[in-house]
Amino acid sequence: MVKQYGALYVDARRALLETEDAHTAGFLARQLLCHVSGKSQEAILADRELYASEAVCKAMDDGVRRLLTGEPLAYVLGEWDFYGLTLRVDKNVLIPRDDTCAVAQLAISQGLFLDQDPRILDLCCGSGCIGLAVATKVKDAKVTLADLSKEALAVAKENTTKNKLSGRVRCVQVDALKPAPAFLGKFDMIVSNPPYITGQEMQELPPSVKNFEPHMALYGGEDGLDFYRAIAANFTSALKPGGYLALEFGMGQGDDVCRILAENGYTILERTRDYNDRERAVLARYGRKEE
Repeated sequence: MVKQYGALYVDARRALLETEDAHTAGFLARQLLCHVSGKSQEAILADRELYASEAVCKAMDDGVRRLLTGEPLAYVLGEWDFYGLTLRVDKNVLIPRDDTCAVAQLAISQGLFLDQDPRILDLCCGSGCIGLAVATKVKDAKVTLADLSKEALAVAKENTTKNKLSGRVRCVQVDALKPAPAFLGKFDMIVSNPPYITGQEMQELPPSVKNFEPHMALYGGEDGLDFYRAIAANFTSALKPGGYLALEFGMGQGDDVCRILAENGYTILERTRDYNDRERAVLARYGRKEE
């Protein structure tokens, strides 16, 4: 049965009040209706008495049903915005979060001062959000997106094409827990948002994360630090002399991550915070200060 746009919004909001507060229910209903209709919020308001097509009504019903199961909005929409980019996302990749802008900004700020045509590796790339953000801002950078998951790489490749960056961005399968393969060559900078959730935290994740986002991209070992130890030990060989490493980490992990880097010959240059004022990322350079 077809409905007016206004009724579609009201019915979706009412249904979502079963699981959400009024503000969130309204937000989700608006975002979903804009997406399935291809209309802006202003257009929907202007067209609220017009009837939507059968396809739009069905898509709206399907979307509301998925949201009521706790599925994140990003997966229902099939896309999410990050650092000015619209990226495709599905259950094979983490949803890009504002927290990750902290490490992206560190990498971009340093990337602008690298030698001409720098080579940058986004390790554990997932959707490719960090590497693609770097590629859009560091115009001469050659970026490699690397992940162990073939499914995640397929999403990263699609996002590379979607954002017209195929000329400077490639995707390769790499295991961050193993020694860096020789075919990668040497990079001016490696940036990574690796899995860092501890064993205890995995048990306490909210259902929207625990039941829908890929555990492979979340679990960082019992203490959450397995990937930091592996990257420092195995991927320093993939850096050029004096190369840079930019890493995101979880709440309260900053001191441990910096200790791991220092033990592996890195000098800490900057530790930075996310939008919620939580320490979230570090930039380090391979080599001691006196060098």
